[in-house]
Amino acid sequence: MTALLLALWPLFALIVAGYFLRLREFPSDAFWPGAERLNYFILFPALLFSSLATAPLDNPALPRLAAAVMLALGLAWLGLLALKRLRGWPAARFGALTQGALRFNTYLGLAAVGSLFGKEGLALAALMLALMVPTVNVMSVWALTAERGVSVRSLLLPIMKNPLILACLAGALVNFSGLGLPGGSDRLLGLLAAASLPLGLLCVGAALKPQELSGEVPALGWNSALRLLAVPSLTYAVARLLGLPEMETTILVLFFALPTAPTAYVLTRQLGGDSHLMAGIITLQTLLAAASLPLLLTLLNG
Repeated sequence: MTALLLALWPLFALIVAGYFLRLREFPSDAFWPGAERLNYFILFPALLFSSLATAPLDNPALPRLAAAVMLALGLAWLGLLALKRLRGWPAARFGALTQGALRFNTYLGLAAVGSLFGKEGLALAALMLALMVPTVNVMSVWALTAERGVSVRSLLLPIMKNPLILACLAGALVNFSGLGLPGGSDRLLGLLAAASLPLGLLCVGAALKPQELSGEVPALGWNSALRLLAVPSLTYAVARLLGLPEMETTILVLFFALPTAPTAYVLTRQLGGDSHLMAGIITLQTLLAAASLPLLLTLLNG
């Protein structure tokens, strides 16, 4: 438990620092949107590209890891669809609740994996992201727009333009080509990647909205319990069923136990979802994850 806390507390300290910096308007309110764009389009793709370009893709557990990712997502999605039918949620509400249950804070996830497992863990996490990011994005858009219909083009075009997906694909292609990262390009990418996670965690904190925690307490509570406890438990069962090794199991469960992504708020607003509910879900899950993640990882490695 002590080792886990030592690995994780600096990550949450950065999130808290980001919140208070934004609260104090330092360096300015205009800084944070630009920082988020820089990270999303340049720094974070550099991390994913370099991780996949040099990843050992001959790991015999990779096919089972991919199967576990898709099976866990599929089962969670079916459960959400059943709840929608049972409760009669409109798309605006269902879209927010779905993103609360399925999306994940990528910055926190990769920072945690890097702290716990180093470069080997980051390579596995990047491979998982190549599967999870497009799948979860399709599910999220469909959930928010199901009532008014959605075309295949509107589902797939954002994914095809997503810099994280493009970075994963490019990194995998470089890996398969055997070219490597010559001429100091590995050092350049390493410098860009090193800036990504600290800046991303500061931006996560800056995006928190504690004022949005009122008015939807029951929905916020059960959705957070679903994301932080029920979905990781389901994922652990899937990992055991498929016989994943210990490190792959831990990384898989960790990603399904992360709080939802701050970018879910932007997508919810763009597609007419319940942005008040979405902001509350993001904030509460991020706060609760400071306790739930160490506890869950302790149980996994106990």
